[in-house]
Amino acid sequence: MRTKNNQQLQFRIEKRVNKLYGTEEASWLTERIIAEISSCSPCHEGYERRRLWNQSTVVLITYADSIRAVDDSPLATLRLFLERHLSGYTSVVHLLPFFPYSSDDGFAVIDYLQVNPELGNWNDIENIGRSFELMFDLVINHVSRQHRWFQQFIAGEEPGKDYFITPPAGADLNHVVRPRESALLTPIKTAGGEFKVWTTFSADQVDGDFSNPQVLLEYIRILLSYLRRGARLIRLDAIAFLWKEWGTSCLNLPQTHEVVRLFRDIVEAVRQGSILLTETNVPHQQNISYFGNSDEANMVYQFSLAPLLLHGLYRGNSHYLTEWARSCCLTPPGCTFLNFTASHDGIGMRPLEGLLPQGEVDLLLKGMEQFGGLVSYRNNPDGSKSAYEINISYFDALKGTWMGADSWQLARFFLAQTLMLGLRGIPAFYIHSLLATENDHRGVTRSGRARMINRHKWDRDELEELLDDPQTNQAIVFNELRRRIDIRKQQLAFHPDARQEILFLGDHLFGFWRHSPDGSQRILAVHNLTDQQRTLFLDGPLDGQLRGDWIGLLTGEKVRGIPSTLTLPPYHVLWLSPEEH
Repeated sequence: MRTKNNQQLQFRIEKRVNKLYGTEEASWLTERIIAEISSCSPCHEGYERRRLWNQSTVVLITYADSIRAVDDSPLATLRLFLERHLSGYTSVVHLLPFFPYSSDDGFAVIDYLQVNPELGNWNDIENIGRSFELMFDLVINHVSRQHRWFQQFIAGEEPGKDYFITPPAGADLNHVVRPRESALLTPIKTAGGEFKVWTTFSADQVDGDFSNPQVLLEYIRILLSYLRRGARLIRLDAIAFLWKEWGTSCLNLPQTHEVVRLFRDIVEAVRQGSILLTETNVPHQQNISYFGNSDEANMVYQFSLAPLLLHGLYRGNSHYLTEWARSCCLTPPGCTFLNFTASHDGIGMRPLEGLLPQGEVDLLLKGMEQFGGLVSYRNNPDGSKSAYEINISYFDALKGTWMGADSWQLARFFLAQTLMLGLRGIPAFYIHSLLATENDHRGVTRSGRARMINRHKWDRDELEELLDDPQTNQAIVFNELRRRIDIRKQQLAFHPDARQEILFLGDHLFGFWRHSPDGSQRILAVHNLTDQQRTLFLDGPLDGQLRGDWIGLLTGEKVRGIPSTLTLPPYHVLWLSPEEH
């Protein structure tokens, strides 16, 4: 780092840690953080802010062992599958936690700096990084009870004995927001007696005490090690729960936002063009608060999209989806959304708060249970329970409507994925969406955990056989989604920074304009969310905007001049762009 930049960085870091820990701690802590950064060789790869992403940026979300083979490690098997089938389609691979762990499929980390030997080794990950950009999880809120820090806590040894939260008797915890039904505090016998430790997510996942600056330093070292290992994108897992203060909700506290700003400063200093992504499965306005003033996350999950889109297709009604998109899809400069319909977790219900009437939520929950899904609940501060997430494969979630299962599952699923591809932001595909994976009820039975319904482990040979058969759902979905991804990559109007204008086209259609940043291309995207043929009237908001000759990028429709109407078959998607001559 040049001297001037180093001074600016030091000033910003000192300002952050002063807000977190006060002036007495700020001086030494700033020096330690700067020393850690200086020991990590800067990795400047020529990325500029305007080039953090473009229309070809597509994320794949996968576990290291989503595909298994008897003759190779899971990470090596995954690399071969990605190189064979997704090279040129996916640009970023989000490897879900691949560390030694004790529970929660990797999110109870035993050792942040090692690769689980059952999955492979660091060489396997570096090999994937030669063909794809990498996203790693920084599982920052909690550690496994088997982590050495917690074992030190039990033994009363340094440094871990001061790394965890043991609320004093009488601490006001009545307002704490819970994501689970499990107990907030877990009793633990230690060398110094029995203590109750803070466990937001499970008794095996113990929350770190970030009021201790040494804990922050530990995670900074881990963050820097991931950057050195080739991660360009860092996902801050469960970051909203990070900081605790008695008498508060312990959710989205100002100190948590300050930690995100600090991490943003660090990753940009060490690796130019790096991207910080926050995972905050909370109501929409809380979620987007992690953009800050363009100084926190570069990218935020678009959590409300998956349940709102599912509801729109389940009910055949675009009203709530349109209202949300018209008012809630804006981002500050230099930031964008990560758009997704499915992930390793369930479909979150909290992001629907304030967006969908409770009656509609209840109807959706009932329907998803009829399609084989499960509903997970959380405890509220008043002692009641409310739905936290739907556990279901997104492919099976679209097997029908409120009228029941029908024959339109594939068409509905393609609409959902294509709508996600077209919206402003970066599209992310969970591997099981690309593979049309169905509900894995056997996985639920074996594990006793609802989330395993959407974490199937494919046998490589079985999967390859299905993909080679053009009649299977796996081949149909995989090949068609790759085709649509390829089309999207060629359109400047789908750049994540391209302007978006949501249209009101009635309660059956969902549509928007996209305008490329340089003004060279416009695309009109229209989606029929129903199982009936619908008519699009080219007047009102579209009057005068479709002059000349237009072509459907997905299916080749020709629009000559300005006809009065366009007909959309059930679940049809139009991507209309001016035809070149």
